[in-house]
Amino acid sequence: MTINSEHGPAEVPARAVTKTLQDGVKKTVLPSGLRIVTEAIPTTRSAALGIWVGIGSRDETPSLHGASHFLEHLLFKGTHKRTALDISSGIEAVGGETNAFTTKEYTCYYARVLDEDLPLAVDVLVDAVADSILDPADVETERGVILEEIAMHEDEPGDEVHDVFTEAIFGDQPLGRLISGTPESITPMTRDQINRFYRRHYTAPEIVIAAAGNLDHATVVKMVRKALAGTPLDTGPAQSATPRAEDKPIRFRKARNVVLHRDTEQAHIVLGGSGIGRHDERRFALGVLNNVLGGGMSSRLFQEIREKRGLAYSVYSYASHYADSGLVGVYAGCAPAKSREVLDLIRAELVRVAADGITPEELVRGKGMAKGSYVLGLEDSGSRMSRLAKSELLHGDLMSVDELLARVDAVTLEEVHAVARDLFGQTLSLAVVGPFDEDELPDW
Repeated sequence: MTINSEHGPAEVPARAVTKTLQDGVKKTVLPSGLRIVTEAIPTTRSAALGIWVGIGSRDETPSLHGASHFLEHLLFKGTHKRTALDISSGIEAVGGETNAFTTKEYTCYYARVLDEDLPLAVDVLVDAVADSILDPADVETERGVILEEIAMHEDEPGDEVHDVFTEAIFGDQPLGRLISGTPESITPMTRDQINRFYRRHYTAPEIVIAAAGNLDHATVVKMVRKALAGTPLDTGPAQSATPRAEDKPIRFRKARNVVLHRDTEQAHIVLGGSGIGRHDERRFALGVLNNVLGGGMSSRLFQEIREKRGLAYSVYSYASHYADSGLVGVYAGCAPAKSREVLDLIRAELVRVAADGITPEELVRGKGMAKGSYVLGLEDSGSRMSRLAKSELLHGDLMSVDELLARVDAVTLEEVHAVARDLFGQTLSLAVVGPFDEDELPDW
C-alpha cells in the first residue's frame, strides 16, 4: 500500500521501518504512514519536539478560509484525557514551553523541555493533536480570540503590507488569502465544519513528528506509539491529499499597484513580484542574491537608503518559497513624504541588479552570509528539530550541512545574474499601506 506525499507516492510498510539518515539522525515510518525523525545531541540537556502536519491555509476552500489557524487554537483546549489547563500546566510545571503556528502549507505544534521530561511532552502534545474534542464552548471562545487577533494584525501596518502584497501577486487563490481568515469567514464557521476539516486532513500520512536533543530514537518511537494508542491516529494507512506537485498551476496576477489607506505615521512599501518554488535549483543563487540586495547591514539597499541617506529605519529584501511557486519583494518603512524617493531608489537598484548582476566581491560576501546563517541557525535543539521536520515534510530528504554548504559554494556569478534578470526584470507589483488615497499612486 502507498501514501501520497508532496513528492509522489511513497511505500507504507507493513510494520515499522527504521533507517539511519545521517550520523545521529534516524527515521521511522509507522504502518499508518506517520513518520518519526529524531536527531540525538548528547551534549545538550534539553529536547525539542514538534508535530508537523502537512496542511495549511492553501488547503482550505473559501467557506473554510481560516480553518487551519482556527484548529491550531482549538487543539490546545482539551482532549478526552486532559483539560486546557492540564495541557498548559503539565508542560509549564517542568519549566517547558509549548506553542503552535500555522503557515500556508503546514501547521506545527511544538514543545521544548528538559531531556528527562521528553516523555511528558510526547504524551501531552500527541494527545492534543490526535484526540482533541473541539468542545462547542471552546469554539465560541476561540472565535472571539481569533477575531481579536485579526484586528490586532490590522493595527500593525508593517505586517499588513505583506498581506496586501501577497494578495496583489496571487489574487483570490488560496496562496493569496490571509492565513488567519477574515471576520467574514471566521464568524459563520461552525464546530462541525472545523471538526470535519480536522478529521479529514489530520491523517497519519500527513504528519511528521520530529525531535532533537539528548534522546534515543527507539525510545522516542515507543513513546509516540504509546501516546497514539487508542486515538483516531492509531489506525492503518489513510488516504492523503493529492500531492502538491500535481496541483493546478499557479496563476500570477498581472502586475499592479495597490494602496490601503491607514492613518499611520509611516508609509509601508513592498515592491516585488513572482518568485520560485522551494524545489527550484535556482534557490541557492536567489539566497545569495537576496543577501547582497537587502539581506543585512552591508547590503546594497540598506547602505543606499538607510546609511547614506537616512530615509528609512527598516529596509530589506526577502524571498518566500512554496511547493510550486514563490514571491520576492523589497520592504521599506519611511516617512510618507519620503516614500516616492525611497521607491525610486529601490526601483533603480532592482533595475541595476537585473541588468548587471552582482560583483565578485559581493558574491563572496553573499555566500558567506548564507553559509553562516545556515550553520549558526542550528545551534539549539529547536532549530535542529525544525530542520528535520521541514526536510522530511517539504523536501522528502535531509541534506547534510556539508552538502548544503557545497551547494552555496557552487553558486556562480552567472547564476545569480540569471535569477536577478528573471525575477527583477519582470514588471513588478507595488503594495503600500499608509496615509494615501488610491488616486495618489499612478505617478509612482
